[in-house]
Amino acid sequence: MRYIPLAFDLIDRPCLLVGGGPVATRKARLLRKAGARLVVVAPDITDELRELVRESGGQYYPEPYRTDFLDLGELVIAATSEESVNAIVSADARALRLPVNVVDSPELCTFTVPALVERGPLSIGISSGGAAPVLARSIRAQLEALLSPAVASMAEMAARTRDRVKEALPEPQRKDFWQWVFTGPVASKVESGKPEEGEAQLLEVLEKWAGSPEPTGEVYLVGGGPGDPDLLTFRALRLMQQADVVLYDRLVSKEVLELVRRDAERVYVGKKREFHSVPQDNINQLLVDLAREGKKVLRLKGGDPFIFGRGGEEIDRLADARIPFQVVPGITAASGCASYAGIPLTHRDHAQSVRFITGHLKEGELVLPWKELASPGQTLVFYMGLTGLDTICAQLAAHGLPAETPAALVEKGTTPEQRVVVGNLQTLPDLAREREVQAPALTIVGGVVSLHEKLQWFR
Repeated sequence: MRYIPLAFDLIDRPCLLVGGGPVATRKARLLRKAGARLVVVAPDITDELRELVRESGGQYYPEPYRTDFLDLGELVIAATSEESVNAIVSADARALRLPVNVVDSPELCTFTVPALVERGPLSIGISSGGAAPVLARSIRAQLEALLSPAVASMAEMAARTRDRVKEALPEPQRKDFWQWVFTGPVASKVESGKPEEGEAQLLEVLEKWAGSPEPTGEVYLVGGGPGDPDLLTFRALRLMQQADVVLYDRLVSKEVLELVRRDAERVYVGKKREFHSVPQDNINQLLVDLAREGKKVLRLKGGDPFIFGRGGEEIDRLADARIPFQVVPGITAASGCASYAGIPLTHRDHAQSVRFITGHLKEGELVLPWKELASPGQTLVFYMGLTGLDTICAQLAAHGLPAETPAALVEKGTTPEQRVVVGNLQTLPDLAREREVQAPALTIVGGVVSLHEKLQWFR
């Protein structure tokens, strides 16, 4: 690492800027935003730069650069169009041990200006040491997308309450307390647009910590989507990076699981057909127990936690135990798999409604309102329906849907291993056996399936 990231306090500090063109103006904007007093040396400058100098209470010298101008600044930036002038400024500043930056010439710099992500008082600098500024800007764009806009409000709240926290708690507890603030229910309130309520809760809990601090845990119930990690929400990814322990299902793809914080403890609680590794009641209680140990617990589910994911049962138990929790919806398998297979769930010529149905056998039987399901003009999506596929197709045909009604199986949807098997109510069960379709597989029935050949794009 050639450069170490540092943060300069530039409030009312004189900064010498040599140059007056567009590049110099861009640097002046950044310096002015940090509160610097601008001292500009150049034969001519842009109107915007002239105004920035005036606003800062600085000074403009309309003449060529001379070494004695260095006496007027504590930090130097050379941004002229003349490489020879920039080189002289760099040499002079180095001789006086002044920090100097020469635009687009890292070999002449003693410091570089990073690409910045700003959220109120919080700033993140990304630097390549001048080697690849475009790459640094690209990474900045990625971070901009990942960081919640509420980060600024959280940083401002921390600034307002920092002294009170410092007075109330010793160092080890302060660290744990702030970790709780930034990852727990206080942060949730700020992110949901209620910063006043968040700050009030912060102060309320601070009193409890100061009196008798106890571990405070929380559960994140997160939908991991149908498999493709690109379908995760930004909020899901943030919480996945904060968790101390993760309880995950069989339907969570390995690519999604790789995005969990690397040092988090991982506990597999998935279920397979005719085999439950951990009973649901045990999972519910484990969430409570881990949270009571003060841990941030990630309950990571495939798809969406509230669509055949038993998420409602889990938060019901958490609510009874008064454990704080957050729920982050995910893209459910029906939406993700159908989209990747080129099958729109609704279409004005084929389906005006869509129904999500569990195809899970209970005691060897599949009891559903078949007459309602066999109504025309709708799309049927069966979750966990591979085992009962023969029954599903036979019952729908017996209750009025034509045997030629298009039907499809989407195996391992949205992943690189995705396969789509298309047939109709009469042929699909045999096709599933011939192609040896394996779970997880989603069954889609309805006229929209006929659009697959034309609209598919995922190969």
